[in-house]
Amino acid sequence: MKLTQYSDLGLRLLMYLALRRDELVTIQEVSERFAISKNHLVKISHQLTKSGLIESIQGRNGGIRLALPPQDISVEQILRTTEDNFDLVECFAPTQNQCVISGACILTGVLDEARAAFFDVLRKVSLADLVKNGKMLEKTLLPFPKLG
Repeated sequence: MKLTQYSDLGLRLLMYLALRRDELVTIQEVSERFAISKNHLVKISHQLTKSGLIESIQGRNGGIRLALPPQDISVEQILRTTEDNFDLVECFAPTQNQCVISGACILTGVLDEARAAFFDVLRKVSLADLVKNGKMLEKTLLPFPKLG
């Protein structure tokens, strides 16, 4: 299984918001601190806002912030919001399954069990867990942009 760049950037955005828990953050700031596309972050933040994980404050002094405490957001919840497909093999999607052995094959069950274990682990890890080493994470980010 491979996660998309969209999920990767979503995780990074949420981790940054968790580090800046008591502040409003702009997409521009996140883009510059991570050296990633502002356009991608806009799309991701829109979806995360629709899902209720972050809130967006409009206006001159607006920005985004977490809508929930970081300890209440699991990695599983984030990935289920940012990924649209966890089908490991063709036979996971019955309407698109063309595999001729799927009726007799036990691989589907094995992979389904592995996928369930994957989510069991991610359900136990919170956004707060991901930013426990906040000072070290902050040191690895690009410096804040100079004002003026």
